[in-house]
Amino acid sequence: MPRALPGLLTRVRPPRTQGGRVALALAVVYLAWGSAYLAVHVALQSFPPLLLSGLRNLIAGIGLFFVAGRRASVWPTLVQTRNAGIVGTMLVGFSSGLLAFGMRTVGTGTAAVMVATVPLFATIISAIAGRPIAKGEWVAVALGLAGIFILNRGDASSSSTSGSIVILCAALFWAGGAHLASRLALPADLFLSTALQIGLGGAISTLIAVAGGERVAALGFGPLFAFVYLMLVATMAAYVAYGFLIRHTSPIVASSCMYVNPIVAVALGALTLGEPVTGSTLVATGVILVSVALSFWFDRRRAV
Repeated sequence: MPRALPGLLTRVRPPRTQGGRVALALAVVYLAWGSAYLAVHVALQSFPPLLLSGLRNLIAGIGLFFVAGRRASVWPTLVQTRNAGIVGTMLVGFSSGLLAFGMRTVGTGTAAVMVATVPLFATIISAIAGRPIAKGEWVAVALGLAGIFILNRGDASSSSTSGSIVILCAALFWAGGAHLASRLALPADLFLSTALQIGLGGAISTLIAVAGGERVAALGFGPLFAFVYLMLVATMAAYVAYGFLIRHTSPIVASSCMYVNPIVAVALGALTLGEPVTGSTLVATGVILVSVALSFWFDRRRAV
């Protein structure tokens, strides 16, 4: 990492008002993660899936660690570091890696819609953890499952079912990692906590990928550019922005990217890759987003 980059990042000034910072963080998360599906699609032309996830998160984590080291006043304990590694393994090692693996056979828009089921899995995990779940929340879960069924019925690709199952597993691991992040003690500094999570999670993914025989194929300009974009924008910038939203807004606001990301991904997939937007895709997208909206609505009612 160039020496000038940490200094440049520490000199970047966020908006002065809290509302401006929240708006900036939302814009970064919406655009970065909505476009990440297209970037993963391009990067997979040269990078195998688990190595792609591992390397971009490992390098991004190292970069953020240099930034955090210049500003952190309190260093994490061994327990906090261990917890960051656990959460990072769930969010980065398993979730991001499985998403890239599934996207070898599933379109960008379809993958984004399926990842929107994270709040539904979060509801199920909360129920297992002992939180009472209202009947309406189970209706939201049922709607989400119905949307997934419609989505797969409308996909004529012979390999879409296995890819969809893998992506659903990625969504499950993301929900599990987010649940652990709310329960475990993590470093107080946002940059340091994010750096440890994605860095340790990326390191574990990279080791598993290398041990499993994954190697980078002939590297073209497009996949390389997509990899750099994923590392700098979809990982470093987006994870910091998402961490800020978790700490300074309600869970509903922080998770609102689940509404917007599929729209961005479907639009980019149709415009740049020519992915078809069928009637089944539109119906399934609407059903899944309604189910997610219901989950958020019941969660807000519970908090009132």
